[in-house]
Amino acid sequence: MKIPKCLCGLISFVTALCAPLGHPQDRSQARSMVISRGGIVATESPLASQAGAHILEHGGNAVDAAIAANAMMGVVEPMMNGIGGDLFVIVYDAKANKLYGLNASGWAPKGLNIEFLRKQGLRDMPQRGINSVTVPGVVDGWQKLADKFGRKKLAEDLAAAIRTAQDGFPVPEWDAGYWAAAIDLLRADEAAAKTYLPQDHPPKVGEVFRNPDLASSLQQVANHGRDAFYKGEIAAKILEAMKRHGGTMTAQDLSDYSSEWVEPISTTYRDWTVYEMPPNGQGLAALEMLNIMETFPLGEKEWGFGSAKALHAMIEAKKLAYTDLAKYIGDPRNQKLPVSTLLSKKWASERAKLIDAQHANCDAKAADLPPGSETTYLSVVDRDGNMVSLIQSNYAAFGSGIVAPGTGFVLHNRGGLFTLDPASPNALAGRKRPLHTIIPAFAQKGDIRMAFGIMGGWNQAQAHAQFIADVADFKMNIQAALEAPRFSKYTFSGCDLFMENRFSQNARNELAVAGHKIELKGTFSSVVGGGQAVQRDFATGVNYGASDPRKDGAAVPELPE
Repeated sequence: MKIPKCLCGLISFVTALCAPLGHPQDRSQARSMVISRGGIVATESPLASQAGAHILEHGGNAVDAAIAANAMMGVVEPMMNGIGGDLFVIVYDAKANKLYGLNASGWAPKGLNIEFLRKQGLRDMPQRGINSVTVPGVVDGWQKLADKFGRKKLAEDLAAAIRTAQDGFPVPEWDAGYWAAAIDLLRADEAAAKTYLPQDHPPKVGEVFRNPDLASSLQQVANHGRDAFYKGEIAAKILEAMKRHGGTMTAQDLSDYSSEWVEPISTTYRDWTVYEMPPNGQGLAALEMLNIMETFPLGEKEWGFGSAKALHAMIEAKKLAYTDLAKYIGDPRNQKLPVSTLLSKKWASERAKLIDAQHANCDAKAADLPPGSETTYLSVVDRDGNMVSLIQSNYAAFGSGIVAPGTGFVLHNRGGLFTLDPASPNALAGRKRPLHTIIPAFAQKGDIRMAFGIMGGWNQAQAHAQFIADVADFKMNIQAALEAPRFSKYTFSGCDLFMENRFSQNARNELAVAGHKIELKGTFSSVVGGGQAVQRDFATGVNYGASDPRKDGAAVPELPE
């Protein structure tokens, strides 16, 4: 059939429009990276990301933006984090080309020890309630970050969070689900129910939630700094709640507390250097897992992403690294931990020899630890290349379940991760910090710097290792690496395993034959955690941001000057 001349031009235009331009849209990731010469803030709430970006636009740096975003997260996602919890941060100072680590995890009250709990008839560490509460470290952490690196006053960094707590915000989708799941816990404490269950129900999606008590607490911190929390009116309210519930925390436990600057630990993986926080966190397990994984050729064709061979090696590496974590890691103060041994390539090589290529190891000889997983992670890069990798947590959803009346925030239950086994490096003792799940991370290669983290209790170290493999072995950009399907094994023994359903049926079948007991999860499952990442290319001065679809958040750039 002859085509009329008048249609030829239209057909040529449509053909050109539909033709692939180097196939840029033929990809597995759903979102594009955010790319800017200015700063970028990546959090699990657009409001928090915007609060940080606003600070950047008004002269603040990456640390100021991170404090602002973290404060906002405590307002809009109170089950996960807040000023009643703990904090870990890695800061990259671009001018000095130096990393700094801040451990703002709190210690157990001096009077909280194994003997005290044994006399109450307890054989295991309580997971909720007053005796799971350790001193919250967040506010002291904010103060130290602001004093050392900030350009803004703490009051400016907290202003958006204070205003939002007072005026209210519509509850987003993921958080409405988390809130509804905690209704029984919140009803068990009068002040918690009053704070978080308006009209005796958890707020639904889109319902406006206000927290004037939290606005008041944040305003006190804005006005008086860390002393408002550890010595002032907030401290008095916390101590009154302690007394009411039979807790052991004293005024001196609060006033003596101080977060600690530490040196990040690291290993190399392929051509990247990866940094984590030292114990008392689980970051060492991520590095050991990477060292074991490096003994396998994951980037080769038959070991490609999602193959049964690659997945089996990574899963088995996880088991070995976590076995060592449970056996050897606790608070490094006043005891010697074998950190350098566990970080060594020689140790990893010996551990890798224990991996059977055909069979899953269902007896890795590690005690299972409690699975708390309620955390927020955020990352920031500013226009000068300063970067922040920050993680903050209540441990379990709404922490201990206890709110000190009038404060507007829940006290965390991080003490639940202690053990009552006196032989363990993680044995409960007064003024000791428990083993922590929450870990920020950082990586570099040549002119590239990357701040990243993925949440979810014991998911975190194994998720970090998968993310680095996605970037280093499978050549994904940071958004694709966050979106890529992940596995997760929360337990420390057995062959149970969570996997998202985007892994191929063939790979899952092969893993099952090897003995892995797979529980299939959805396309983007919260079980494997949600993450954020920012990246800086110092050769070009360009920044990149990424945000995981497993959360409600976004990577938000500042507007150009």
